[in-house]
Amino acid sequence: MEAKHVVEQEQIPLKNAKGAFLVGAYTSTKDKDDSSRYVDELERLCETFGVPVLGKLTCPVKKFDAGTYLGKGKLEEILQTIKELKADVVIFDDEISPNQQRNLEAFFKCAVTDRTELIIEVFAQRARSKEAKLQIELAKIRYQFPRLKRMWTHLSRQSSGGGFVKGEGEKQIEIDRRLLRKRVDVMKKEIEEVVAQRNTQRAARKRSAIPTFAIVGYTNAGKSTLMRSLTGADVYVENKLFATLDTTTRKFTLPNNQEILFVDTVGFIRKIPHTLVAAFKSTLEEAVHTDVLIHLIDVSHPMAEEQAKATLEVLEELGAKDRPMITVFNKIDLCEDRGRLIKFKLEYPRSVAISAATKEGIDILIERVVEEVASLRKVVRLRIPQSEYKLVSELMKEGNVLHSEYEENDVLLNVEIPTYLDHKVEKYKLPE
Repeated sequence: MEAKHVVEQEQIPLKNAKGAFLVGAYTSTKDKDDSSRYVDELERLCETFGVPVLGKLTCPVKKFDAGTYLGKGKLEEILQTIKELKADVVIFDDEISPNQQRNLEAFFKCAVTDRTELIIEVFAQRARSKEAKLQIELAKIRYQFPRLKRMWTHLSRQSSGGGFVKGEGEKQIEIDRRLLRKRVDVMKKEIEEVVAQRNTQRAARKRSAIPTFAIVGYTNAGKSTLMRSLTGADVYVENKLFATLDTTTRKFTLPNNQEILFVDTVGFIRKIPHTLVAAFKSTLEEAVHTDVLIHLIDVSHPMAEEQAKATLEVLEELGAKDRPMITVFNKIDLCEDRGRLIKFKLEYPRSVAISAATKEGIDILIERVVEEVASLRKVVRLRIPQSEYKLVSELMKEGNVLHSEYEENDVLLNVEIPTYLDHKVEKYKLPE
């Protein structure tokens, strides 16, 4: 059995599910409403994937059970409900361990999965580029690896004289693990090649000195719609979570004739699986290697504040938190609570409010982009000791060297640098 066949077999319960029952849990009464909204988001993920949701439940929990996640009383209640609804898969909003998954499946007599696997499957379903497909397959294998055991429990251990020997199931697990390790090695090499190509393209953009603006934000915040409104780009737009997963780059000419690039990145989400953060690192790094971030927030969403924080947390994990950022409140045409918009504007004083769909406020956003471009780079004259050549290398990589020469043990540079590097060269500046 090839490794990819193992992965495909594990998809079957979710892929062929006729109806799902969703379960969320909270430990404090103050978290009840948030837990309910999180399960609503889980329902939207199911809709995106194509699994009908027959029912959902959020329940209070004093202490999570290490073996079954929830206590026996609540499990009995859920079992009765899924029998009545004829649900064939139970999906938990939190990630459950392989051991909990096995125990819950034995109790419910149906497939059990969690938010992590559902997100991975949604990504797998909607990926288009070679890189995205490779990254998702790698994430899927890493998720499935500790769960291989439950796939072969129907193959019992074999007895031999005085004891037991390995059964067919255990033999198959060892074979699958070996095949999966080999597949991971092959995929890593393929991903390295794709990443190398991306780095070459990124280096070419830097040499062209065209400022780059990455549109980032929570999934379904309207990033692709904004890209289309700004550039007229023929990008896929749909009112679903993770409608697009692949990075799109489009050139745009500002009113002052300055050319820039807009990059539409994959959306973020609460509790994004760590396997996907790692797997999508090269795609999300477009946000790290850009000049300015455009952080798009769906201000009409009841959990807009939490979504904004989730995005900022992922950006911090990627090392992009300190990049120049324009905060943009989108979907103001759908925002009925104007007080919320005012509150957001107080929290983010230099923000812009727009509707990407109706193009309201787009002209103000473009004005902000012009301002950011003007403040992105500056020309400085520097005298740097050769002992600090690491800094010289960084300036050559991130900046545009206009003139350089060596004088005794120093390097004299006339260089255009991004302003975020200004603090690093402050002590080496020469008088104008």
